Amino acid sequence: MLDILFFAGLVLYFIAMTGLFVSMVFHQEGLRKISWYIFMAGALAALVYLIIRGVKAGRLPMSNQFEFACSFSWGIAAILIFMHYKLKIEWADSLGAAMTFLILSYAALQPREITELMPALRSAWFGFHIGSAAFSYACFLLAGAAGIRYLLSHKKNPQDPQLEKMDYMIYRLIAVGLLLLTITILSGAIWAEEAWSSFWTWDPKEVWALITWILYAIFLHLRLGRKKKGVFAAWYAIIAVPVVLFTFVGVNTLLPGLHSYGSVIFPYIL
Repeated sequence: MLDILFFAGLVLYFIAMTGLFVSMVFHQEGLRKISWYIFMAGALAALVYLIIRGVKAGRLPMSNQFEFACSFSWGIAAILIFMHYKLKIEWADSLGAAMTFLILSYAALQPREITELMPALRSAWFGFHIGSAAFSYACFLLAGAAGIRYLLSHKKNPQDPQLEKMDYMIYRLIAVGLLLLTITILSGAIWAEEAWSSFWTWDPKEVWALITWILYAIFLHLRLGRKKKGVFAAWYAIIAVPVVLFTFVGVNTLLPGLHSYGSVIFPYIL
């Protein structure tokens, strides 16, 4: 049952992504609407999967590499759906759907066994810390998607009235993402003190989380203090995405440390 739900979500995301890209290129409004409903069906399948897995595990389904990737992917989908209906933003649908699919595809490559939490990680900070990280990363990736769409629209028509809205959305997504990452780091420090008797150990995961935080804090400084926006902001949001992905995946693969058991028991976060 769980595998069926997981791969149903993956297939639905793929179909939706393909349909949204085709509709964007050929301006097929009917196809766009159908593809969007398929995307929401995929998000629903992914959510039901996470709920059932969490019930079976007896904890939040965010305790290993596979589960965090699934939650990360669903976080992107949830924010994208919010943007679509609450903010009336549809220009991000195709790239957002692609990122949702790619992150879930990464999850599909990981072991899917349900594992027990080690005692040090059985804490009230568990969901708070990991959930804020998943949605923080989701905001940053969607900011990158908005940056790509901004550059494509700017190249086609530098006077496009949508450009200002796209630019502002890049700023809003990064601001929210930075707030959530701040919560992630602070809650992680408190949790680390409880688990390891130290607020900060300069573990590679901690260091790269801090690097990511500084990178986006610089963006906000340039945006608010020096009014850097438009093409500059779009490129900045795009170039910053690999740093987020390295913090998410690369650190535990290449730089083992206290969080190295994340590949089995703990997700790729601070």
